[in-house]
Amino acid sequence: MSRAATRCCLVTVLLLAAAGPGPRADAAPQRAAAADAAFLDALTWGATPSTFAQLTAEGRARWLHAQLHPPAESRLPPAAQAQVDALTPPGSLFERAQALDAQAKAAKEIADPEARKAAQQAFRGALNTAARNAASAWVLRALYSPDQLRERLTWFWFNRLNVHQGKSTLRAAVGDYLDTAIRPHVLGRFRDLLMASLRHPAMLRYLDNDANAAGRPNENYAREIMELHTMGVGSGYTQGDVEALARILSGVGIAMKPETPKLRPEHAADYRRDGLFEFNPNRHDYGDKVFLGARIRGRGWPEVEEAVDLIARHPATTTSVSRALATYFLGRPPDDALVARLAAVFGRTDGDIAAVMAALVREPVFTAERGAFKDPVRYVFSALRMAYDARVIRNAGPVLGWLNRLGEGLFNRSTPDGYPLDAASWSGPGQLATRFEIARQIGSGSAGLFKPSLPDQAEEPAFPVLANGLYFAALSGTLSTATRAALAQAVSPQDWNTLYLASPEFMR
Repeated sequence: MSRAATRCCLVTVLLLAAAGPGPRADAAPQRAAAADAAFLDALTWGATPSTFAQLTAEGRARWLHAQLHPPAESRLPPAAQAQVDALTPPGSLFERAQALDAQAKAAKEIADPEARKAAQQAFRGALNTAARNAASAWVLRALYSPDQLRERLTWFWFNRLNVHQGKSTLRAAVGDYLDTAIRPHVLGRFRDLLMASLRHPAMLRYLDNDANAAGRPNENYAREIMELHTMGVGSGYTQGDVEALARILSGVGIAMKPETPKLRPEHAADYRRDGLFEFNPNRHDYGDKVFLGARIRGRGWPEVEEAVDLIARHPATTTSVSRALATYFLGRPPDDALVARLAAVFGRTDGDIAAVMAALVREPVFTAERGAFKDPVRYVFSALRMAYDARVIRNAGPVLGWLNRLGEGLFNRSTPDGYPLDAASWSGPGQLATRFEIARQIGSGSAGLFKPSLPDQAEEPAFPVLANGLYFAALSGTLSTATRAALAQAVSPQDWNTLYLASPEFMR
């Protein structure tokens, strides 16, 4: 049999094996190390030799405490931080939005058709650059932040409170939404996270609440906040509750002009403004409402605070959020008894996400053997972390391309439900074939990851090292007989890397 044919057979074996868990070697000396690696992998974007060494030195309890209670400011290694700083636009979101609005208006007013077309293309280019830079910064934080649990939860909560970059000018706002509304609150109280999302212009524009006004209600956000963000479908709220919440949220929107609008004297004191966020009493329905069985007196912004309290503390929300967290971190739907225990912690701590996560990690099922298929983001990030450990990539472009090819592009979910959490959504034959191709690209060389975007900078030499200390200390003993046989027939380090990244064990 030719070398090409042999390699094709090996690939076929691995792809078929990836459809279901195979037999696992049970090397006794490696059991404890393998368990620690699995624990680390479950809570981070992928175990690495350096994080594995840190965990084993500190012990699980100390390591977990630091992950549950990270510093308020996100932190990165200097090389990664320098790139994030370069990708972060200057000024506030309000200032950037004003500049883009002026650019769009100026382009529209150009008389010459060709010049107008060029100006409009430049405007769209500015939006695309903003979105690409925000996604690249997200990749760098995910790969290199020492606060890995916070980064995993940032992805989870962004996905649950999803906005899509393709609507309107949201490409210029998604990065700020992630950095100011999501990440700072992912280990705090759920109510604060929900309110931060509600006040951000990206969410208000995505779900059309900026068009919600007294006499002209828009129910989009009111419906999705209950159906997707909090209580869940079939949890007991009614169409009347949707209508009441839409009335409560009327006047919550976006202000592009720096000056305060002319307000009716009787409600002028109710006006609120923070950057682009605005509560405009002229647009608010001041009638009394009945929401989730509670009578809410019409009095402006305090109605919104009261409604958020009701939703965030509703028993259906504690159950829905707890179930989603457990599904995401276990890789499969949890049983009702586990959800009930987590929901009890949620209710007792007033929605303390860190406390719910601590309770989940203490559950015996959390450390049980895992077999769930990784979603694309987790697969790509874990492959890069394993391949390069703490060495910082210089170009996130290939990563963004891989995630788009795998169907889980950052900021690219167009519907408000976010990407699916269940493994079955990601394990089709087409997904496996694409993963093998990406495994080949990552495993065979630098794949453009170390080629700076500036044309006058040379690409750094780099080669992935997957047969590293973590592999030999903890992972090699967990491989099935079929995977071992395939790896033993690899004809080069590149081939070995590719086959390992395409193995059912790594995909899970």
